[in-house]
Amino acid sequence: MTVNPKLSVITIVYNNAKDIERTMLSVLNQTYHNIEYLIIDGASNDGTVDIINKYKDKIAKFVSEQDKGIYHAMNKGLAMATGDYVLFMNSGDEIYAPETVTAVFASAPSGDIYYGETEMYDENWKSLGQRRHRAPEHFDWHSFKLGMNVSHQAIYIKRSLTEPYDLQYKYSSDIDWIIKVAKKSSNIVNTHSYVAKYLVGGMSKQKHLESLKERFKILSHYYGFIPNVINHIFIALNLAQYFISHRKTND
Repeated sequence: MTVNPKLSVITIVYNNAKDIERTMLSVLNQTYHNIEYLIIDGASNDGTVDIINKYKDKIAKFVSEQDKGIYHAMNKGLAMATGDYVLFMNSGDEIYAPETVTAVFASAPSGDIYYGETEMYDENWKSLGQRRHRAPEHFDWHSFKLGMNVSHQAIYIKRSLTEPYDLQYKYSSDIDWIIKVAKKSSNIVNTHSYVAKYLVGGMSKQKHLESLKERFKILSHYYGFIPNVINHIFIALNLAQYFISHRKTND
């Protein structure tokens, strides 16, 4: 068992001067001190780099250069990471509270994966409440069959179990990546707490149809085409029921 394991937090950003500082401070203000912070910027030209440079003495690694998309940038961060665990906290999102990382690793020893709940926020940073997909009590590689019920920002993964994101997927490669890791994991820990704040309206929302097509392809690969069609009928019914009750989807 590693005492106080090293966590590599990776932030991907491109032209997001509005939100980057908020995200960075949620990492830099953690009470947990064994954190390696890496920022991968896609050659921003809107002032983002100036904001990042204000904190350069607290950042382990920072690169600013053109990339081939979000997952290519994530792969860069993953290749640079040296921590026992990795967490992707992309620009606009936040680690839930200053004590969160401490609490995550205190929840159980030597997890392959730690996960928790996510709170949704709109562009004015007003809370939209919990995601429609609540984190399951027990998570494994089958858990995404009825939707991505654990957010990418809410999952801490042992780095030795990871592999690069599959770049054939432009919008939903994180689903494929998490399923691959979960298939190799034997000790998956539910922290039973909120661990992340998520800014709605990212790339998967902007390219919603393309994202859904990719997700269907990925889930068919892992769960089978016919079961996936049946599961998507349940996903559609659950979404309709939630929308009728709440007048929002909170994906």
